[in-house]
Amino acid sequence: MEEKGVKVGFISLGCPKAVVDAEHIVGSLDAQGVDVVDEHSADQVVVVNTCGFVEEARSESFEAIQRVIDSGREVVVSGCLGVEKETLLQRFPGLKFVSGPAQVTPVVDAVQSFLPAQGNPQAEARIRLTPRHYSYLKISEGCNHTCTFCIIPQMRGPLHSRDIDDVLREAHDAVEGGAKELLVIAQDLSAYGVDLRYRERDVGGKALAARLEVLCTELGSIAPWVRLHYVYPYPSVDRLIPLMASGSLLPYLDVPLQHASPRILKAMRRPAHAEKTLERIRRWREVCPDLAIRSTFIVGFPGETDEDMGLLLDFLEEAQLDRVGCFAYSPVEGAAANELSGHVDEADKLDRQERVYEVQAEVSARRLDRLVGRTLEVLVDESGDEITGRTWFDAPEIDGTVVFPRPEDLRVSTGDLVRVDIDGHDDHDLTGVCQGHSLQLR
Repeated sequence: MEEKGVKVGFISLGCPKAVVDAEHIVGSLDAQGVDVVDEHSADQVVVVNTCGFVEEARSESFEAIQRVIDSGREVVVSGCLGVEKETLLQRFPGLKFVSGPAQVTPVVDAVQSFLPAQGNPQAEARIRLTPRHYSYLKISEGCNHTCTFCIIPQMRGPLHSRDIDDVLREAHDAVEGGAKELLVIAQDLSAYGVDLRYRERDVGGKALAARLEVLCTELGSIAPWVRLHYVYPYPSVDRLIPLMASGSLLPYLDVPLQHASPRILKAMRRPAHAEKTLERIRRWREVCPDLAIRSTFIVGFPGETDEDMGLLLDFLEEAQLDRVGCFAYSPVEGAAANELSGHVDEADKLDRQERVYEVQAEVSARRLDRLVGRTLEVLVDESGDEITGRTWFDAPEIDGTVVFPRPEDLRVSTGDLVRVDIDGHDDHDLTGVCQGHSLQLR
C-alpha cells in the first residue's frame, strides 16, 4: 500500500477466519485513503480485531486493548470479543466504538469519525495479509452446532454460506494475484450450502450447486494446491477423498474431533462415535494412502476421568493422526459447559495435555518416517541461504516444514513449487535436498 499520510494502527488476533475479516477491514480502510500500519506507528487510532474463543485469547485481546489505551490513542474494537459489548465497556469505560466479527462498515465509519479521509467507499476492498503465494478462502460464516464448550454461534451467528459463483470468483482473483495455495476455511466446512438448500448458480455456462464436493472439484482446476480446514467427519466427506487421491485436492484434512470418550463427546454435544470415526479414517486411507489428518482435542473437560483419558490415548494410537493440537479446557463466558459438574483441577488438565503430546509425538514421528526416501512437492515459504517450505501434508503456521540447503545451480524463490528428496526429520520437521522445480508429481 502506498503511504497516504493518515496512519491508523491495526492489531489482528485469532484464527484464519479472523484473518479474512481483517483483510476486508484493511482493504476498506485503504480504499478510504487510510494508511494502515502496525500499532506502534499509528497516529491517533488503533483498530483491535479481537478473538474471544478461549480464555487465553480473551486475555490477549484485553491486553492489546489496554496497551493501546495506555499509549494515549483511541481504540476501535472489532472481532469476536466485540459481541460482548457490555463486558468491554465495563472493563474499558472509555471505549467509544465496539463492533462484532465480519463487520467492516462500522469499523471504517468509526475510524473516519476520528480521522476523516478521502477515498472510494464503494471500491472492492480486500488486501491480503498472508504471503502472496497462499490465501485463505472463507466459504461460509457462522455455525449451526451447539457444542457446550463453544460460543462461536453466539459470536458469528448461524451458518451463512456464500454462493458458489462468489467463492469461485474470489479463488480466481487470488490465483491471478499469485496464490499457489488456497486454504478453504469455515467454522464447519462440511455444512457448506445447507442453508442455501444447495442452490445453483451459473458459472461459465455450467449450473453449479453450492455443495462442498462441487466446489472442491472446481477449485482443483483453479489452484495448484487446495487445502481443506475444519472438516466435520460427515459421510459426505467420503466423496472428497477420491479427489485427493487423484491430485485435485491436497491429501490433507483438518478434522476437529475434540475427544474420543463417548461420554465426554455427548457432554460436549459432539458426534459420540469414535469407533465410526476410526472406521471412516481407515476407509479414507484405503482410497488415499497418502492422506494426512490433523485434529484438535480438549482435555480436562468437566467430568473427564482417567478412564476417559485412556480412551483418548488409545484412540490416538489407533487413529495414527499426523498432527494433533491439544487444549486444556478453560471456561468461556456464555458457554453451556460452565454449568456442568466435575470440573478438573488445573494441574490435572496440564498433566493430561502433556500425556496427549507425549503419545502423539511418537505417532507423528512414525508418520514422518514414511516420507523419508520419497521425493515430494514442496511450496517454498522462505528463501535464503537455507530454504524453508511445506509439503502437501502441512498447513502454514500450524504444521511442520521442510528445510533444505539452497541449490548452487538453481534459483529458488518464495512461492516456487519444487521437488525435494526427503532424507530425514526431527520431531516435527523434514529435511531434504532440492532436485529442481516441480513437475506436478501428483
